[in-house]
Amino acid sequence: MDSEGWDERYSARDYVWSVEPNQFVAEYLADLPPGDAIDLGAGEGRNAVWLATRGWRVTAVDFSDVALEKGAALARNHDVDVDFVHHDATTYDPSEPVDLVVLSYLQLEPPGRELVLEHASRWLRPGGTLFVIAHDKANISDGHGGPSSPDVCYSVEDTLAAIDPLVATTATIAERTVDTDDGPRVALDTLVVATAPAESAPR
Repeated sequence: MDSEGWDERYSARDYVWSVEPNQFVAEYLADLPPGDAIDLGAGEGRNAVWLATRGWRVTAVDFSDVALEKGAALARNHDVDVDFVHHDATTYDPSEPVDLVVLSYLQLEPPGRELVLEHASRWLRPGGTLFVIAHDKANISDGHGGPSSPDVCYSVEDTLAAIDPLVATTATIAERTVDTDDGPRVALDTLVVATAPAESAPR
């Protein structure tokens, strides 16, 4: 879907997604010491705003103006500052390295997906963290919701290959409970958390 399509979707209701952070973002990033962060494909800003409330200096990047406007309103409601940037995720390039990059359900077809993962892994300072959560390919047959096309879905193996030489601390297919009219269902997500190698000690 292009930016106009996402603008239309984000305009259709108050917030398409929850205003609370993604459950895995909150679980895996809560204990990280704050620094500089990029939320790439930030959507309506829920993860970016949550990070800002925890002391992070966050740049939230998305190509939907409507989403960014809603994110800015959410930041004002939480009395935090977030730098909302209108840009395509596949061509965005920060001016300085950062301590954290978040990719939350940025479902792209290859080669755009590999390009974004490779770029994000290079943006990190030594010891910085890359966090990836996305609909997994296995979700199409074995899970609930999400895209029906495998082209825009992730796998743990492909994600790890794209972010080498980062060191993965978590690399798994995560189960996420989804409430439906027919009761709870389980969605399957690629979850990868990785860190950039620390700088070598001077000899």
